[in-house]
Amino acid sequence: MADAVGALHYELVDVERSGRGLLRVTIDRLPGRAYAEPGAFVTVGDCEVVTRQLQYALEVEGVDYARLEVSSPGLDRPLRSAADFERFAGERVRLSLKEPFAGRKHFEGVLGRADDGACTLVFEDGKGTQVLGFTPQEVREARLVPVVDFKGRRSAGSGTHDGSAATAGRGLAGPRASKDEEEVIG
Repeated sequence: MADAVGALHYELVDVERSGRGLLRVTIDRLPGRAYAEPGAFVTVGDCEVVTRQLQYALEVEGVDYARLEVSSPGLDRPLRSAADFERFAGERVRLSLKEPFAGRKHFEGVLGRADDGACTLVFEDGKGTQVLGFTPQEVREARLVPVVDFKGRRSAGSGTHDGSAATAGRGLAGPRASKDEEEVIG
């Protein structure tokens, strides 16, 4: 499955089997690649392309599933591999360690990289700015902290992690009453 997704120049982030035969596949765009739709984030079109490819590949491989769902990793994208930690250096992340450090397992701050391949997290602990050094193997879970901007529209080429760029700018008005209904209503 990773080969089929990789051949289309996407990253396979996660594969999950769920009840009633659901196979959920999460993909992400690779930095530095050109895609049919502009922007840095996964779009509905990207999910459609990968779905078509996976339907074929899964049939050839004989994978048993009833429904296939392909989606983006969302605003709170998980970080799992060393490459993820490197790619998202400088971003705000929330992480949980496998073992407590200084009495805590949960931290939130800005992700950094050390020269030896280890990671750092710069965070505030109420007493000041602290730096936590760790390796990806010491992390139970790490996710990007969602950044939501309600102050204005983004430029035409940008989107969001959750693929909502496909609907940006469309009206959200509900159904309109017909002219006859408007006369009856008053």
